[in-house]
Amino acid sequence: MSKQQYQPLIYGYLKKYQEDPDSRIFAPLAEAYRKAGLVDEAIEIAKEGVQKHPNFIGGRVALARALFDKKLYTEVVDELSSLVQDAPDNLVAQRLLAESCLMLGRVAEALSAYKMLLYFAPQDGETAQIVQELEAQAYDKGTLVLRTDPAPEFHSFTEHTAQGAIADDPERRRGVWIRQIELLQSLLQRVERYKTIHRIQNSPS
Repeated sequence: MSKQQYQPLIYGYLKKYQEDPDSRIFAPLAEAYRKAGLVDEAIEIAKEGVQKHPNFIGGRVALARALFDKKLYTEVVDELSSLVQDAPDNLVAQRLLAESCLMLGRVAEALSAYKMLLYFAPQDGETAQIVQELEAQAYDKGTLVLRTDPAPEFHSFTEHTAQGAIADDPERRRGVWIRQIELLQSLLQRVERYKTIHRIQNSPS
């Protein structure tokens, strides 16, 4: 859809937002702004809404989407790091976090996020390929894969040396990955507890 095609949608959401500035309508309004190419407006309205509704996951994801489009990857990571711990099954947030970490060269964190994505969506072949490639580069060759653009195609990855991300010393590198594995195991345990609580809460009384 073009910018003009989004205008009626924006006006509709904007009217509701003006009628009730404390409502959660800011999230779809920000998303409509973003899709229309009005990213600055999307960030502004989403930040205002998140300040009023800090626990509203949809609002925070809308803000992260707009920040990602603006290439503000550090802000995306700051916004989503705690969110994915509270809602690990939010695949949009996990993917935005993974993509942003790769753009920042934080490959170990990106790999953890991609593995969490794969845990919830094991049929996702693209994510499985990314995980496999990242692990192969890190473990086998001592190199890591960093993204140079946010396009979804995997061939847009380029290879760089691991120096600066993981030390050249094998023992230190091994220690880093052990800590990452332990962190991932801890996250997976939290996921299982989260799913158990979710099933109990939604089971018929």
